[in-house]
Amino acid sequence: MTITRQVVQKFRIGIDLGGTKTEGVVLDDQGIELFRERRATPQAEGYDAVINNIVQLVLDLEQQAGQDCSVGIGTPGALSSIDGKLKNSNTTCLNGQPVLQDLEQKLGRSIKIQNDANCFSLSEAMDGAGKEYNVVFGVIMGTGVGGGIIFNKQVHDGMQHIAGEWGHNILEPGGPECYCGRRGCVETFISGPGLERDYSSHGGQKNKTVAEILQLAANGDKIATETMERFYDRFGRAMAVVINILDPDVIVLGGGLSNIQQLYTTGRDRIAAHVFNDELKTKILPNAHGDSSGVRGAAWL
Repeated sequence: MTITRQVVQKFRIGIDLGGTKTEGVVLDDQGIELFRERRATPQAEGYDAVINNIVQLVLDLEQQAGQDCSVGIGTPGALSSIDGKLKNSNTTCLNGQPVLQDLEQKLGRSIKIQNDANCFSLSEAMDGAGKEYNVVFGVIMGTGVGGGIIFNKQVHDGMQHIAGEWGHNILEPGGPECYCGRRGCVETFISGPGLERDYSSHGGQKNKTVAEILQLAANGDKIATETMERFYDRFGRAMAVVINILDPDVIVLGGGLSNIQQLYTTGRDRIAAHVFNDELKTKILPNAHGDSSGVRGAAWL
């Protein structure tokens, strides 16, 4: 007699915790999305309300899935290597709190937490633009500049949980002040606000958005064109430092500025001009999952 054993898939829940919204997704073993739900983040109500909101979202998603699931959470900020509490989160009521311990206690299981850049990078390495590569550097260029390092489908945290934080390398000493307290960080130049500031500080009209500056440059506006030339040069110099140190197989760009198509042509040429090699073999690719990368990466944790 032949006995047939039914293999039951184990589903994964990913939670993307943001300052204004908390999003959850359920993925199957193949990374196929089964359910998704989004709720407001009750930051104004304080720490306990944010934690309870996450717990309830997990429980509701599990009810839809019909089984207990593994849980990963992506959040701005990182766990301190000293005391395990959250630090550097823009959901400020979480800073200095034992987020991991409290969630594990309320959910009754071990969970994983990573910052949003690491979740983005893991998502793209697992089944996105970087899925064919062993060493993936994921880049977020939006309101800020962040990064994550993936070795063989595993997040590399680093001893101090700051691996991939290329946005706070000093690009131009004496440059604009950064929120971190230093001046001239990469983030102050090639983030969205950094690009807009550079345009206005060189004689451009104030309050122009990145999209408007790009359009002006496309129309031949001198100030906008020169702004974008500086932007591509700074992108090239900053990215070349990462490549010289890490030498990844592929760099996957995410965040709002990753939609600037010239980053994959002009930007790549500028990287090649500064990298310590006679040719640039590193692939520079746009992301595959867009805004879903964060929550999908949390699930893959």
